[in-house]
Amino acid sequence: MSVLLVIDVGMRDVSFESLKTMLVENCVLKVQVDDITEDTPLFGPGSVGLDSLDALQMTVAIEQQYGIPISDPQVAREAFQSLGTLRRWLESQA
Repeated sequence: MSVLLVIDVGMRDVSFESLKTMLVENCVLKVQVDDITEDTPLFGPGSVGLDSLDALQMTVAIEQQYGIPISDPQVAREAFQSLGTLRRWLESQA
């Protein structure tokens, strides 16, 4: 008889509000803070107006806050689409 052991490590609890605060503290925004939603793009047209320096600032802040490095540029492009995609990516890194 074999026994299957399942260990639930749980997902990281990352809130939209904590990421929004991190964004405000580390980046120069081109929109009003109250206008930022989970789906607001971080880069490009209709975005909060981040540039490559802002992305670096956020990457460093995320590593300090959550202990998760983002060293692959392709992963960073996917994770930094919006605060919602970033939140889901961080939660998946449990």
